[in-house]
Amino acid sequence: MMKPLLGLGVLTLLLAAVAGGLLRVGVVLPGAGDAPWLGHAAGFHAALMIGGFLGSAIGLERAVAVKRRLAFIAPLTAMLGGLCLLSGQADAGAWLLVAAAAAFVIVNLVVVRRQFAAHTVLLLAGACAWLAGNLLFAISVRPAAPLPWWFAFLVMTIAAERLEMTRVMRRGPEVGLLLFAVLALMLAGAAWFVASPAPGGLLFGIALTLLAGWFGWFDVARRTIRAHGLARYMAAALLGGYVWLAIAGMAWIGMAFGLPLRDTALHALGLGFIVSMMMGHAPVILPAVARIKLRFGGWFYAPLIALHVSLVLRLGFGATDMAWRARGAVFNAAALALFIATIGGAALAWRHQHGAVRVRESHR
Repeated sequence: MMKPLLGLGVLTLLLAAVAGGLLRVGVVLPGAGDAPWLGHAAGFHAALMIGGFLGSAIGLERAVAVKRRLAFIAPLTAMLGGLCLLSGQADAGAWLLVAAAAAFVIVNLVVVRRQFAAHTVLLLAGACAWLAGNLLFAISVRPAAPLPWWFAFLVMTIAAERLEMTRVMRRGPEVGLLLFAVLALMLAGAAWFVASPAPGGLLFGIALTLLAGWFGWFDVARRTIRAHGLARYMAAALLGGYVWLAIAGMAWIGMAFGLPLRDTALHALGLGFIVSMMMGHAPVILPAVARIKLRFGGWFYAPLIALHVSLVLRLGFGATDMAWRARGAVFNAAALALFIATIGGAALAWRHQHGAVRVRESHR
């Protein structure tokens, strides 16, 4: 019963965060009007998207993997924290997110204890980055101060999964050491950003750009893009995400020098890289976490292509034109909605296909 409730809560936070993001560019969803929750969703857009939605989703995935009931405390608390932010209880929501991250750190300590490896250590470091970002958010140092730490949490989680995959390509230990060096540079930039945004943002941007190079050169996606079916789709999502990661890194560098690239820096990273990774991994992760079987097909490319096109509109044409930025944001939301519909359709297609097989077998 807990997993369906968590899943519903996670979806609610995603929809609220998207609605808040649209409001920030001047787009109000039909029927939302002056609803108080919408203003809160706009004000806490990043916290809802990263801490509420993605924190709950990643925490749920890790809890299922650990197979301990107490591990579900992390995603449940993150979800409650996000709902508190939506209801205007900012302090309660912020400290619930701190509690969620602390619980998540403990869960990852369990993972490291079970399997001490480079990728599990990175998962633990990512959890600690989330905790640091949530603490900065709770004590209200500066509105932007938690952002590099929140992104570091997501980037390090993805990097850990991709590092594990490099074992397939039989890379030497220096490949992992290089990744750790780049991620250490990223954390140094996040820490420096708290005290001094310009040099900290510069270092953070350099690290992101180097990380895009590491992914592009060492990731197994370079090989699997020549495969077929699901493997090729995942590789396309990953490689496309790495391009946006490089763009995000350069935008963070430009922002450090005073260029008006904040929207590009945040959304090339948050949507272009992280959501592209989410779309790429969902057909594998969802069946394991939610026990939902999906029938893969070419239709999975539709939301992925829509996401990248919407980002070109938002971050390209919208760089100097707020009207195009708003249109791009609407298309961003449409791409996410299309992805959710694709997942639902793939689940129904699997049930229909296998239900028909069972009927034929019963008549033999």
